[in-house]
Amino acid sequence: MMGRKSLVRAMAFAAAMAACVAVVVPAGSVQAASTVVAVVNNTPITSGDVARRAAFLRLQRTKGNVNAIAREQLIDDVLKRAEILRAKMSVSSSDVDAAYARFAASNKLTGKQLEQILDRAGVGVEHFKQFIAVQMSWPRVVNARYGGGQGGKTFMERVKENGGQKPVTTEYFLKQIIFVVPEKRRNAILGKRKQEAEASRAKFPGCDAAKSFAATMLDVSVRDLGRVLAPEMPDEWKPLVEKANGTTTGTRVTERGVEYLAICNKREVNDDYAGELVFRAEEASKSTSSASEENSKKYIAELRKKATIISH
Repeated sequence: MMGRKSLVRAMAFAAAMAACVAVVVPAGSVQAASTVVAVVNNTPITSGDVARRAAFLRLQRTKGNVNAIAREQLIDDVLKRAEILRAKMSVSSSDVDAAYARFAASNKLTGKQLEQILDRAGVGVEHFKQFIAVQMSWPRVVNARYGGGQGGKTFMERVKENGGQKPVTTEYFLKQIIFVVPEKRRNAILGKRKQEAEASRAKFPGCDAAKSFAATMLDVSVRDLGRVLAPEMPDEWKPLVEKANGTTTGTRVTERGVEYLAICNKREVNDDYAGELVFRAEEASKSTSSASEENSKKYIAELRKKATIISH
């Protein structure tokens, strides 16, 4: 189960993938096999399933026995999916496809490029999308069981309760300007790079010319973040974006160097996706992350106790 802030910012799955942003692909590929290693309530888990989840865990740089961790996660996933279907709280395939596309875009990849990376790593698109579907759907079931927020109510049900009005939020189109600071030279040049970044803000020519502008300076890169809605704005950037006066935010020091955001466009929106994010943020504010995590663990423990799990 993912934490409250991760759920709000990234539609309940990107936090688990945060370690994959660098997309480090292990050498070699994982060969899917068909040997059954466990059966959970008559649902088989194969060694190929375990290999794919283990490869996924390696992308996240998970420590420990990844095969054992993968097997336990897959058992939990079988139990979660059964509960999701029983409660009729599954997200749609279009929701999953949209989340997959957003993840690719946030890492400056096309869907095809992400597919190639997942295939080379031995994870595969289908396994990743199954993971996304569970991560997006399971919080609904937990909330419905333990009374957190709006539980399993659909978006349109919540709109109806809101007097037929879809909630409004702010939509941003952003670019990230990064003054790169190599780790080995960090102490020596960080102060100078901060000055250079601050000075460049006054000269910023606008998003259309951002890349050519960056090319006139040493070790400056531009990352297109695309559409970002206020509820999914990362906490570390949110105050800078809200306080921005003009087309750029203030600077902040990160592990990459000194950065600021260029605000290419800003407007108020109330489309379905934006409204869903707002409702989820409201739900999350009514319960703590630790409470949600504990409820999820309690729920899974109950399901495991009742389940028939046979290991091979």
